[in-house]
Amino acid sequence: MATALVTGATSGIGHEFVRQLAEKGDDLVLVARDVERMERIKNELEAAHGVRVEILPADLSLAEDVTRVAERLEDPTRPIDMLVNNAGFGLHVKLLDKDALETHRRAFAVMVWAVLELSAAAGRAMSARGHGSIINVASTSAWILSGNYSPIKAWVLRYTESLANEMAGSGVQVTALCPGWVHTEFHERAGMGTTKLPDLVWVDVDDLVREALADNARGRIVSIPTWKWKAATTFATHVPRGFIRWFSRKLTSSRSKGAK
Repeated sequence: MATALVTGATSGIGHEFVRQLAEKGDDLVLVARDVERMERIKNELEAAHGVRVEILPADLSLAEDVTRVAERLEDPTRPIDMLVNNAGFGLHVKLLDKDALETHRRAFAVMVWAVLELSAAAGRAMSARGHGSIINVASTSAWILSGNYSPIKAWVLRYTESLANEMAGSGVQVTALCPGWVHTEFHERAGMGTTKLPDLVWVDVDDLVREALADNARGRIVSIPTWKWKAATTFATHVPRGFIRWFSRKLTSSRSKGAK
């Protein structure tokens, strides 16, 4: 029986990962800050699917907590077969805002450093056993230019591709998941206006996770949900960068107005 460790496991995409993994019979390690919510999810999943669920409280903006999760990933007595680096948050702050510096620091800690340290720990342990899976949640925002969120998610995407190269032939499958606009509470938590967005751009979270798990199982290094987001990222890859800069300015402006 496989065991998956999921960060940011109590809400949104992370919670859907643990739900679908438990549904197929995998044991789980939940990593998040909200212990009460993790306990509730643990009880629900164990009762519904007969799996074992371990909770590992951690704040991934703290270096010592990241290292503690990394040590769990490398524990040879309790092997982890899949790592899902999902923890993160939206950045609806300006790059020049001095008061936002701590928010940017936390974003780098949670969505860059934690991804690197945890992926490396999982990669070492999994390659030693000759099998395993790592899914890092990036974003289609990596193709545009939106504050600090786009650069961070572009790093996650490129890092994951580099990691996949380094681990080629090890038996460990590495995948970057690049969601678009997904029906979760993520955007509301980030203070991002979404009311003007057409239905066409949205992806259901269960479809997103199902495709991500299937793509990882097929050996795909980049997972982009649905034909519409595949088309959008293909278009963004080939148009002039000047167009991307213009489009990103328009999108950022519309989000700011929608959030007011």
